[in-house]
Amino acid sequence: MIFSFSAFPLPLVVEGFELAEISFPTVDGKGCVKVRTNFYSTPLRPGTHPQAKLLPAYVEIWHERQCVARHERSFRRYEQVLDLEHYLDVLEKKPGALAGSSPLRQWRERGRWQESFDQLWQSLQERHGKHSGTREMIELLTLGKRYGWDRLQQVIGQSLALGCTDAAAVRHLLTATELSRPHTELLELNGLERYERPLPQMNEYDQLLSISASTAEVAR
Repeated sequence: MIFSFSAFPLPLVVEGFELAEISFPTVDGKGCVKVRTNFYSTPLRPGTHPQAKLLPAYVEIWHERQCVARHERSFRRYEQVLDLEHYLDVLEKKPGALAGSSPLRQWRERGRWQESFDQLWQSLQERHGKHSGTREMIELLTLGKRYGWDRLQQVIGQSLALGCTDAAAVRHLLTATELSRPHTELLELNGLERYERPLPQMNEYDQLLSISASTAEVAR
């Protein structure tokens, strides 16, 4: 039996195997999915069946080909891992639940809730009352999903440094970069030549007037 060996090695495999444990849990009434023994929050409606990927360090929740939630993996048992961002829509309707909520407590423990947030929140409550002030704080937090939490933290710190604790001021600082300002075209003096136009010639018009005057004299 004759064996034939190629002188060139075979190419390496481009795509490897993903080191993830896949499951398809159901979102419960608290907006969480159960992955192994722990519960992870999602922004999805109860009853949804997303795809959960259990990675070595993270847990990802996928729905309609998009990663809608990503948490640090918990190696404990029967623990809730909650992201405050996933509950802002509900808290807008029930702002009184924010202060004692588990998602807020976990954000504090992880260092995601800054001291400047508490300072602004307190000022808003003093200005507008506890209920309305908390609602305005929640509305500002929802902007963090659009502009990024680092950007929101920076703007809140900037607003407090300026002595301004109004929600409208924070919104203005966040959206200032989006304001479009028309740019005036700068023209050099030589460039004005393109706007020059020749003066009208009035000779033929003057001749017409003189003819009309002569005709009028003859008619008399």
